[in-house]
Amino acid sequence: MKCTVKLVWDNETNRWYTETDDVPGLILEAPSFDDLVDKVRLAAPEMLELNCDYIGPVHISFEAERIERVS
Repeated sequence: MKCTVKLVWDNETNRWYTETDDVPGLILEAPSFDDLVDKVRLAAPEMLELNCDYIGPVHISFEAERIERVS
């Protein structure tokens, strides 16, 4: 199964969070990009098993978005 997970930076909370339609129930956040990637790697297969009855290999494509205002 192939899934896309978008990692988005929140300037107000200084944290990364997930957005995805491919993995139902995957709602995660972390203070660093790498921490969030690690959380997604662990949680995505579990969420697919629980919410979609899918057991098998999962290929995750990570997309990142960080928008900042600079002078």
